[in-house]
Amino acid sequence: MKDLALAYYYNMNRNWYTYIITNHKNTVLYIGITNSLERRVYEHKNKINTSSFSNKYNLYKLAWFQMFKTPNEAIEAEKKIKGWKRDKKIDLIKKDNPDFRDLIKN
Repeated sequence: MKDLALAYYYNMNRNWYTYIITNHKNTVLYIGITNSLERRVYEHKNKINTSSFSNKYNLYKLAWFQMFKTPNEAIEAEKKIKGWKRDKKIDLIKKDNPDFRDLIKN
């Protein structure tokens, strides 16, 4: 029971992120969630998982993200965005990042 309480405390006292990464030409979008945005983007940029979708399509550029307090909120946002058509996803990115700049340079 103590381990479950610690896990709950750990998960509820950190931020969670829903994010979109893309490639150089912004032609492929990947939507994901993480509890460590910098670590996760580092993994994408450095192709840590050689069999991943992001590695296959050379996705490395963080184009958009949103922070949440719980994993469930981040998962809900991820599912919602994944269900959108591409144009709506592009509009979401352009609202805060019209030039598709890489929001994390490492």
